[in-house]
Amino acid sequence: MAACYNDILQYDTNRIIRIQSVNYGTIKWMIHVIVFSYVSFALVTDKLYQKKESVISSVHTKVKGLAEVEEEVIENGRKKVVSTVFDTADYTLPLQGNSFFVMTNFLKTKGQQRGVCAEYPTHRTLCHSDKNCKEGWMDPQSKGIQTGKCVVYEGNQKTCEVYAWCPTEATAKVPQPALLNSAENFTVFIKNNIDFPGHNYTMRNILPDFNKTCIFHKTKNPQCPIFRLGDIFQETGDNFSEVAIQGGIMGIEIYWDCNLDSWSYHCRPQYRFRRLDDKITNESLYPGYNFRHAKYYTENGVEKRTLMKVFGIRFDILVFGTGGKFHIISLIVYIGSTLSYFGLATVLIDFLINTYSSTCCRSCVYRYCKCCESCIIHEYYDRKKCEVIVEPKRTLKYVSFVDEPHIRMVDEQLHGRSLQDVKGKKVPRPLTDFREVSRLPLSLPDSRPNPEQPEQMQLLSEVRTPRASSPAWCRCGNCLPSQLPKDRQCLEELCCRKEPGPCITTSKLFGELVLSRRALQFFLLYQEPLLRLDADAAESLLRHGAYRCYAAWRFGSPDLADFAILPSCCRWRIRREFPKSEGQYSGFKSPC
Repeated sequence: MAACYNDILQYDTNRIIRIQSVNYGTIKWMIHVIVFSYVSFALVTDKLYQKKESVISSVHTKVKGLAEVEEEVIENGRKKVVSTVFDTADYTLPLQGNSFFVMTNFLKTKGQQRGVCAEYPTHRTLCHSDKNCKEGWMDPQSKGIQTGKCVVYEGNQKTCEVYAWCPTEATAKVPQPALLNSAENFTVFIKNNIDFPGHNYTMRNILPDFNKTCIFHKTKNPQCPIFRLGDIFQETGDNFSEVAIQGGIMGIEIYWDCNLDSWSYHCRPQYRFRRLDDKITNESLYPGYNFRHAKYYTENGVEKRTLMKVFGIRFDILVFGTGGKFHIISLIVYIGSTLSYFGLATVLIDFLINTYSSTCCRSCVYRYCKCCESCIIHEYYDRKKCEVIVEPKRTLKYVSFVDEPHIRMVDEQLHGRSLQDVKGKKVPRPLTDFREVSRLPLSLPDSRPNPEQPEQMQLLSEVRTPRASSPAWCRCGNCLPSQLPKDRQCLEELCCRKEPGPCITTSKLFGELVLSRRALQFFLLYQEPLLRLDADAAESLLRHGAYRCYAAWRFGSPDLADFAILPSCCRWRIRREFPKSEGQYSGFKSPC
């Protein structure tokens, strides 16, 4: 239980590499300045420090205006023009929702009563005999229910008789110009109440300094809630007289953008207008907006009606908007969400480092582009920033040849091939930490330099001629055949060199670092100060310690040394120095 608490009560942090570079520092601060400017601009202009709430509203309208309509009527067989006055009750009809309707044109069928009569002639209702009519049949497009008789409608035209409101409505052309063309001078008064319950705020579009005689104008009087219908169509670029013939649909948008903060309060409506119906449709697609309604009356005890097909303009009032007020939580959330934008600098700089240090740039660009040679410095940045870790597979092996500056990684099964002949992948040799070497009790001679003779580095011994018994894969002449079973011998078939030359075991440093009993005892006691080096176990401990010292010397990194394969010559030289008292050496247990 205590271990679980220790795992929970801990903190992990990322390691940071600081690159002292003028170019990258400039890029970083440029991106930070751009991000900070954008974040600050958006915070102020979009008021992202506020808590926003959508508007809740109600709308009430009043239309006012008078129109004189001249109609043609037939009286005593003569056509006569009669003038009629239409007021609000005549040309406005109630609609549901935030909409109102203004009639601009109509077709009237007077004196209808229930009975049987010939239907208006169309391609569906024309007939020649009773056989063409079916009793009780009705069509959604017809005016009534057929009686099964074919009767004369007018002249030689015959149509099916129907039970309906008679006389049936005739299909006539819409009057042009519109009968109520003067409706463009009508005015509508829009009362709009809004509420923001989350902010406990209520407002309406009728301001305290409201003038009842005002008329809305986009620039001169933008807050007046009284609108002239003709001006609305001018705002959308339409002609009221043309739309009034067939009718249409117009949208009145009321937009509220309310800033409810006391230090910068502002809450005023903005009015916009939009044509909502399809104004490019032709006659076959039913243009405009129309419907039918009837006025019922009784004459001589008989119920009659006047049917009117009404054309007009439906006005839809669309109210939307938001109200905002300062809210500390909204400000904190916005700041927290924008902090990630500052990471764009890191993403861009890492992308540049990875690109310039990629294998493609090293092999294809730097070789031919002299001006890009300075970009090789990015490889150094990449090595400092990234640590490559290879997956520790069972087939992973590392090999180090004394005549090569790099290490070879073999990540494949040998299948009987000698490890000496496997090519592998080149891996950079880790840098040696000489602070660890300074702890060793080395006894290398420290000869004084002779001014008359230049100082020379000690070379390995001369090339030794391979013995006749040396394996074919040996390049130094000191390797011995493996004692492992035949199916695993390929793992130990490795020399200290890739090409023929002197063996690494002839180096004096090999004796001091790997075979020195004093150095090995120092390493063992350094790890375990109270270790007892008994005679029986001493040779085994020293032998395995020598293996580790060689791996640490030639491979550098513990990650590589854990999967290192020692050359046969080095392995047998260590065994001769620290032999096993009895039995056979176990050798490598890693699979081939």
